[in-house]
Amino acid sequence: MSSSATSPTPLTGQWPPQRPSKRSKLRNGTFIVPGTGERARRHFTLRSLLPSSQTDGPAGDPEDPSSILHIFAAEQSMSDRAHAVTHNLRASGLRLVEWLGSPQGRGVLKCTLAYTLASLFTFWSPLSDFLGKPDGKHVVATITVYFHPARTAGSMIEAILVAIVAVAYAETVSILSMCTSVLVGGVWGMVRLAHALVLVVFIGGSFGFIGWMKQRLNNPLVNVGSTLASLAIIGVVTKETAVLTNVFSNQKLTQIFKMLICAIMTTTTVNLLLWRVSAVALLRQSMTKASTSLGDMLAMVTRGFLSGSEDDILSGEFATASAMYAAVYPQLTKNLREAKFERYFVGYEKLYQLDRAVVKSMETLAQSIGGLRSAANTQFALLKEAVEPASGTLSPGRSPISPTLQKSISSMLKGNRDRFLALSSIDEASEESTEDARDRIRERRLSSGPSTSLPAFRHPSEIFELFIALLGPSMKSLAYTLSEVLREPPFGSAPGYAITVNDHFRQSLTDALGLFNTARASALQELYRHLEFGRAKSEKIQADFEEVAAACGHFSFSLQAFGEEMQKYLDVLDDLKYASEHKVRSWHWMRWWRPLNHHSRKLPALPYDSSYFSATGHEETESLIKPIKKTAIPRGIPDVILERRDTYAWQQAPGSSKVVATLSQRLLRLLRKIARDDVRFGLKVGIGATLWAMFAFIPQTRDTYQHWRGEWGLLSFMIVCSMTVGAANTTGMARFMGTIIGAGASFVNWTVTQGNAIGLLFLGWLIAFWSFWMILARGKAPFGRITLLAYNVSTLYAYSLSQKVEDDDDDEGGTHPIIGEIVRHRFIAVTAGIMWGLIVCRLIWPISARRKFKEGLSMLYLQMGLIWKRGPLAILLRSDCSRSYLKSGEQTALLKYATRLDALRDSASSEFELRGPFPSEKTARIMKCTHRLLDAFHAMSLVTQRRGHLTEGERALLLFTADERALLCDRICHVFQVLASSLMLEYPLTDAVPSVVGPRDQLLGKIFQFRKEHAVVPPLLMDVGSSSGETTGGGNGNSTAVTAGGGLGTLAKVPAEEKDYALLYAYALVTGQVAEELRVVAKEIEELFGRLDVQSSLLLQ
Repeated sequence: MSSSATSPTPLTGQWPPQRPSKRSKLRNGTFIVPGTGERARRHFTLRSLLPSSQTDGPAGDPEDPSSILHIFAAEQSMSDRAHAVTHNLRASGLRLVEWLGSPQGRGVLKCTLAYTLASLFTFWSPLSDFLGKPDGKHVVATITVYFHPARTAGSMIEAILVAIVAVAYAETVSILSMCTSVLVGGVWGMVRLAHALVLVVFIGGSFGFIGWMKQRLNNPLVNVGSTLASLAIIGVVTKETAVLTNVFSNQKLTQIFKMLICAIMTTTTVNLLLWRVSAVALLRQSMTKASTSLGDMLAMVTRGFLSGSEDDILSGEFATASAMYAAVYPQLTKNLREAKFERYFVGYEKLYQLDRAVVKSMETLAQSIGGLRSAANTQFALLKEAVEPASGTLSPGRSPISPTLQKSISSMLKGNRDRFLALSSIDEASEESTEDARDRIRERRLSSGPSTSLPAFRHPSEIFELFIALLGPSMKSLAYTLSEVLREPPFGSAPGYAITVNDHFRQSLTDALGLFNTARASALQELYRHLEFGRAKSEKIQADFEEVAAACGHFSFSLQAFGEEMQKYLDVLDDLKYASEHKVRSWHWMRWWRPLNHHSRKLPALPYDSSYFSATGHEETESLIKPIKKTAIPRGIPDVILERRDTYAWQQAPGSSKVVATLSQRLLRLLRKIARDDVRFGLKVGIGATLWAMFAFIPQTRDTYQHWRGEWGLLSFMIVCSMTVGAANTTGMARFMGTIIGAGASFVNWTVTQGNAIGLLFLGWLIAFWSFWMILARGKAPFGRITLLAYNVSTLYAYSLSQKVEDDDDDEGGTHPIIGEIVRHRFIAVTAGIMWGLIVCRLIWPISARRKFKEGLSMLYLQMGLIWKRGPLAILLRSDCSRSYLKSGEQTALLKYATRLDALRDSASSEFELRGPFPSEKTARIMKCTHRLLDAFHAMSLVTQRRGHLTEGERALLLFTADERALLCDRICHVFQVLASSLMLEYPLTDAVPSVVGPRDQLLGKIFQFRKEHAVVPPLLMDVGSSSGETTGGGNGNSTAVTAGGGLGTLAKVPAEEKDYALLYAYALVTGQVAEELRVVAKEIEELFGRLDVQSSLLLQ
């Protein structure tokens, strides 16, 4: 330690003390070592432990075998360039081998192997003969493209279940279509009616149902299943002549069934036998990564708050940790879903329930870190504000500001506003306790004499400096304990990933929270004792000071709440560890005939489940909110608004006919159901498929349909059809380019090999490897899939023709295939199907992603305003803490709804309109504000949910501020409604949008008034009269008795402790965040739609 750090602070002189440097020292406090539970008092830091990025070696380093050397440098000779080329080829090979050994490379190899094995059903005669004589054996390879093995075992189980349903559905539709054709066309002799029934019912109806299921479930595996079902139905109903000629033939039915089974078995075998991937193992990996990133973010947010600098939060380390969690979270939820199938399949249902509880706990911790970051950002904003001269008059007996303090303030204003990088958590000072700091403060005050008093705070930084001096060491110690617990991997190494939670963590965290709670209560009490010296300030300055106090109190309270959530997190990990060590198998889920709430299927309630609160005595009196499905698409205007819109006219006409009104309302309700997005999507898919397939049944167009292979166009149509126009446009161009590449590769490969099976097998392996690399490594699934689809329907089909299959394909060469004609027919068919899909999505009941996003965001804002109008604190007062302003499941529903809006915004970027491109950047900023608003809602719900009952002081404070809070809630709801209306109508805002700042300042001033009325005596007199160090109101110094109550009435007799103010402080801080985000959203809307003022002329045009 330096001498400046260890030298004692003088007992006299200026106050607040001027720091020796811009990076002053923060003393060490007592902290708990998480691994051992011992109390320590030594140097430690909160620096992130993120591993340094591993590079591939310095570029151009010839000593590194994997580095790439420059080839065309001017100073290189020909021998140097030749050596560089050789070195680069070797380095590229090493990198390729390394990548092939990675999970992603292994996935590509598995998919390529499955595709190659499936190709043998076309190239190898024994397997080809097993499928029968009809053509179309390349469908086995096509299925493996969509039903690929690069997935976990849990995902494979789910995929098999989906495939079973898809195969059963396709076979049922095919058999019923044949039976209808034979009965109506063959027995009754009504051929046209038979074709019409098959076309409308079994093509339009079955494909429409597939489209409805795709939209309803919106699951990638369901999309794969719909492709399998469509492929099977198209191969029987439209391609074969059995349905057209009114005869029943099971030849094609049997072949398609065999092809589906063979493809599924091939993919499943490769998935389970070659580099099998467990979803449970991936879930444990993602949990470890998420826990580490959360620990790093917690440490850096706390360091930023302690130092008063945004550098830590804006640093590259924090961005890396945040990006790591953002990337891991989708994997976490995906792996959890897939692990569910693995757990349920082997009978470990309870382990899945505990896995889900751990994931939900991590979600809560991440949202709590968002609240901590918001509190820190509030501190940064306050510290950057300019120093305002004191406008209030000094109370009697108070001395003006000392010249030393004025000099300190002047020096504080020099330079830029980033002078407040003052409180460092890296450079530690000598050890000293909080009591030592308090003793020096008291001695300094006494040394000034009874005739003088301490100067009032002039700037928010002074309040923060005192708060950090008092609570900083304890805050840093708790953050260190929490971050180290999170950074410690909760699971062991592969392959077992055994739970390795340290047994000392639970007790260490409890001890750390106990130390922090004691220090926090004392620090906040001392802070407000000093704040009383500014009681004569104006209401505006009072509000500013109260806002600063709210930032200090709320951050410390949020850190405490984070520690409590960590306790629940460790509890769930302990439960998971115990359940893993004492495994009990059960298959309750197989008892499908019994309701879920039956005792034979019901599992014990776990933390973070809605049933847990009722099981533990915290029953929610409000009805549960129906959860939004993870894949649900926002519906826009809700039914409750539409119902009122549809009925108000009849309600205002009491003299109208009741019969007409009833029939009209029933008809309107029926039309509303038909107009639902999922129903309309299914209808338009069915209509589009019917219009395309009718050319296979019309005698005049049947030959043309078969010549140009219209069945592949119909399959392409089913693949391209998407819910919104933007989603269809997004995949349409990729599929078109993939078709060109696949058809071109087919022509080249056939020309090079001249139809040789070995050559085609090898070149097909290369095409498959590249295509699966595009699907898995580059994330371009539509592009890669359509490439292989176009390749299969050309190359593999041409080879099957050369093997003398039963098919009338003389127009394409028969046993001597003309590859040019085959490629041309397939390319035109696939391209036409893609174009038809885009036309149907655009012209038949188009579902615009722009409109869905606009309506969805408007309804979200309207709902958020109504939720806030309930009063986060008023509902506690009305229900005696038995209810929260957020109902059970409501927060989760809001978050999922916002996530779906993000997906709609991405789709809307691909929609073309004459009005211009979609404003993607501005809407992205609006959505970021929306997510921050939801974080604020969640932070407020966490604060209120932890309270079992209200203390007398809290109840008195809530009653005293009831009017101000009601006004503030109404104002926030009003602003939400104004923004929602502007977004829905696309109308400009006026320059009279109500502000939230005024009512919020009134609330802060009322809180300050309540505190002043509850002061025992001025702090200076109390210090003089209690020089022995005792405090009034209790041994902990947190309680203040009520001796003055002007304006409070009966509330003046209620005892108020320091902890009673925490609830209002958190509320004030969250409302400040909400107000700021609403202001930003209003500004973005003004830039989108404009702004109206008094000079705007709307009628005189």
